[in-house]
Amino acid sequence: MIKVEGLTKTYKGFTAVDNVSFTCKPGAVTGFLGPNGAGKSTTMRIIAGLTPPSRGIATVNGVNFRDIPNPGTQVGVLLDASAQHAGRTGREILTISALTMGLPSSRVDEMLALVSLSPTEAKRRVKNYSLGMRQRLGIANALLGNPQILMLDEPANGLDPAGIHWMRGLLRDYANRGGTVLLSSHLLHEIEVIADEIIVIGHGSIVAQGTKDELLQTAGTFVKAGDNSALAVALTAAGIMAAPSGDGGLRTESTPEQVGRVAAAAGIPLAELRPADGAGLEEMFLELTASTQREVNTPVGVQA
Repeated sequence: MIKVEGLTKTYKGFTAVDNVSFTCKPGAVTGFLGPNGAGKSTTMRIIAGLTPPSRGIATVNGVNFRDIPNPGTQVGVLLDASAQHAGRTGREILTISALTMGLPSSRVDEMLALVSLSPTEAKRRVKNYSLGMRQRLGIANALLGNPQILMLDEPANGLDPAGIHWMRGLLRDYANRGGTVLLSSHLLHEIEVIADEIIVIGHGSIVAQGTKDELLQTAGTFVKAGDNSALAVALTAAGIMAAPSGDGGLRTESTPEQVGRVAAAAGIPLAELRPADGAGLEEMFLELTASTQREVNTPVGVQA
């Protein structure tokens, strides 16, 4: 189990992580989402004992990471696939890790086979690896000690579709066998497919967390009218808040019957009225992190 309580990290007046708290449970994959610079990597570095927090505490199975004896046998960590000795071969890197952890050399062969690095590839120097191959090697290193917990920062970077599918199955099987997985990724679809729990962070603070079903559950009403602006005014006047939906209509938290009555009373013809579908992860993510996004859709020729 990973437990983070009131975690805060400041750098010369800049707050990178602000009072963050969450728990990652055994038997579950926890997806950690947020825009670039939101605080994901800093939080994971603090958990892994690489960055000291300004306030708060992060524990792994009840203890500080730095206090774990032979930590590679308890926690598998991959924070940067490129942070590997470029002059060594893949096999050499795993062999050194195995010796450090007191593991038999046979474990190296098992991990190379698990991540599908061939004997020829294992003999190549890491500087000649593609990013996808470095990711596979990093995952092999994280799993080498047969840990109870995995913490992976953007492990799908550089993987082709087949590699992403392979990684998804690997992590799902690991969690199903009782392992704890904390997975940071910008590939929202992959998180939506594999995650049991989701944490969304923006500007260093948690903006949403819960099970995938809780965060993506069906709620409210989707409505589309010939004049959405007039309908929005009528709904607001009736005390019903309405927000634009990506489907060209409006989404409200009221029932279809309530929305229909307001539209009828205002004489506004409706093209569509139905219970709202559960928001997809991308829609939820963009909505929750709207104020933290760098990109803003601006019409051509219009200054932001």
